[in-house]
Amino acid sequence: MPLTAVGLLAFAGLTTPVLAQDSADDAKKVDAKSDALKTTNEQLLDDFAHYVLTANNEMAYSVGEQLLSRNLTNIQMMELVESGDVKRFESVVQRAMRAQDGGKLQATAGKLLKAYETGKLELARNPDVIAANIKALKDGQARAKLLARQGLVRAGEYAVPQLLATLVQGNDPQHAMEAQSVMIDMGRQAIMPLATALPSVPDAQKEKIARVLGLIPYKQSLPFLADQLASSGNPSVRAECQRAIDRLGGAQGDAAVLYRSLAEAYYGEKSEVTSFPGETHQLLWNYTPNVGLFATAIQTPVFHEAVAMSLLERSMMLEQANGGVSPDTLALWVASNYSREFDTPQGYVNPAYPVEGAAAEGQKTRRSADYFGVASGPNVAQRVLARAISDHDTPLARRSLAAVEKTAGGRSVLDGGTGRAPLASALTYPNRRVQADAALAIAAAQPMAPFTGSERVVPTLAGTVRGATDLYAAVVTSSVERYQSMRGLLEKSGFKVLPQGAQLADLEGAIAESPAVDLVVGASLSAEKGGQLIMDSRAGVKTAATPILLASSQDVYIDQSYRYASDSTIAVRPIGAGDSAMQETVKNLVQEASGGPITKDEASAYAARSLGALRDLAVSNNPVLRVSEAASSLITALGETSGSTRMEVADVLARIPQDRCQRSIMDAALAAEGTDRVALLGAVSDSAKRFGSFLDERQVTRLVEIAKTAPESEATAAASLMGALNLPNGQILPLIPGGEVAQR
Repeated sequence: MPLTAVGLLAFAGLTTPVLAQDSADDAKKVDAKSDALKTTNEQLLDDFAHYVLTANNEMAYSVGEQLLSRNLTNIQMMELVESGDVKRFESVVQRAMRAQDGGKLQATAGKLLKAYETGKLELARNPDVIAANIKALKDGQARAKLLARQGLVRAGEYAVPQLLATLVQGNDPQHAMEAQSVMIDMGRQAIMPLATALPSVPDAQKEKIARVLGLIPYKQSLPFLADQLASSGNPSVRAECQRAIDRLGGAQGDAAVLYRSLAEAYYGEKSEVTSFPGETHQLLWNYTPNVGLFATAIQTPVFHEAVAMSLLERSMMLEQANGGVSPDTLALWVASNYSREFDTPQGYVNPAYPVEGAAAEGQKTRRSADYFGVASGPNVAQRVLARAISDHDTPLARRSLAAVEKTAGGRSVLDGGTGRAPLASALTYPNRRVQADAALAIAAAQPMAPFTGSERVVPTLAGTVRGATDLYAAVVTSSVERYQSMRGLLEKSGFKVLPQGAQLADLEGAIAESPAVDLVVGASLSAEKGGQLIMDSRAGVKTAATPILLASSQDVYIDQSYRYASDSTIAVRPIGAGDSAMQETVKNLVQEASGGPITKDEASAYAARSLGALRDLAVSNNPVLRVSEAASSLITALGETSGSTRMEVADVLARIPQDRCQRSIMDAALAAEGTDRVALLGAVSDSAKRFGSFLDERQVTRLVEIAKTAPESEATAAASLMGALNLPNGQILPLIPGGEVAQR
């Protein structure tokens, strides 16, 4: 934020009074700006530290922003900091991050620290700097070697191609040993580039790489070593791979199983397989004989899926060669592909998975995740669904259900070969869209044998017909004032807010009575109570997948924001963030975690699909999913809906052999007029033709009156119904001219 003229004067230490004349005032402003521009970067950094240490947060913020506005490169910022007292800078930044000023100074300090740390990394990763450091391992003095090793370890994966070349191609054994020692010190960061090169280099180099992998004490190398052990025809390579595996504690399973196990870690985005946490890009590794080992930058949101899919593709190749692809391996690949699609930034060309509409010119594109989701069949789709339910992954649950609906038949609904019933479990998943999607998928499959949970399908479809657009929020706080404040904010965002509770258990009754819980909010909770709220929510039947907002005090906010940064279902914001910022957070959180509120158009679409499913079940007279169980809800819906939806409800009711269904349609017809009455009378006729007359005397009397006195279209519809009811001739007589006279 640029300083004002007065701010510039104060910053420069000038105290000249403001002049009345415009020209003199303008001159002073120009002089102040000139003096401020002459202030060196070193002075600004020193002043920033001074104001932070003297708790002058406003001036610290202004000076920090002025330094940032000079647009120094990250390396220039690093050089600026390291030209002075680095420890003082780090201490000052940490203090600024705890400032109580609504987050302004914290954000500025964070930018300065980020620029400094990024500058160190950029310098260390510079290929020329890496080459110089590798050379220093051989030629430098003790101090230079130490600094070179530190620089190479800081560079991490970026330094491995040049270190590998030094290891396998050099004629200096001592230099090669130094390179090997550095890669071992890198730990996990050296594994993936070395493992990528392992299958493609000459056998003599394979031995060296296998030896290094065995000396890095992490099991991440095991699938690659086991693969080489099984596939290599060179006894020396096999022996070195076996020694490496033994050093790492042995391999539990063959290479295919080990690849799948490692892919699970990538799919779960575990910290141990994330080389550069907090950075925007990670590295994908490739090896070609002409180029050697090289990396491709990929955005972090889609990195883990890319590696997981690559590992699983190798696993499936090995499985296919040994008798057939495991459905569990394929299911994890399909889930990873869906996750890739969810996480791909808008317009981003994924180098590992280019798709139509987001690929470089001439780049071969790949099919959508849905293509493979349905091609894999219902068994795999249900395994993906089971994973989604276990992980509380709502987007994945919905996409896998869509695949099940398109592919599953009656016999595959029961458990999909998983030993569980994921479709039935999805009926109680704490998200209304997932529940509706599950009911629709099961109905489409037309199961012919009962299964656990089958009794929930028809009521779920019937409930969806009535629509569910309301949002419900639970607020946990011990402060009445904070509860009222948060309640007002949430109500403005369209939520119905449950009563106050100091802990989630206090709201057990209110949660049980609500249709759903779309958001859980913890307001002004301690770090311990915030963690407990998350645990309680995840253990709740209705809240297991519900997004959680922690509105925290400044001292708790820093810790919580770091702890839950990787969980997209949890958002942490400082209490003083402001209503508009908090509302935007709520909107984005609910949208990302559960798909946002169900809109009126979406509710109408669900109603139409559910009515279609109920009609199909009624037509087929499905013995498991009995539409008659929806009679009460549909009768209620008949009075709550209108237009085409109401007519579709009437159509389903007309297929249920119960007197109350036929009579409810008739009552609706008697209360309607015009085209609506005509359509509803037609539905009663359909019911009567199927099941006979269930109408009571009152309704028949009104029917005859309509047939006699109503306009032509309504009268004709009423007469048609009378015919369908097969009424006694005496009730038809009043319709005939002269009939009334004859009766008298």
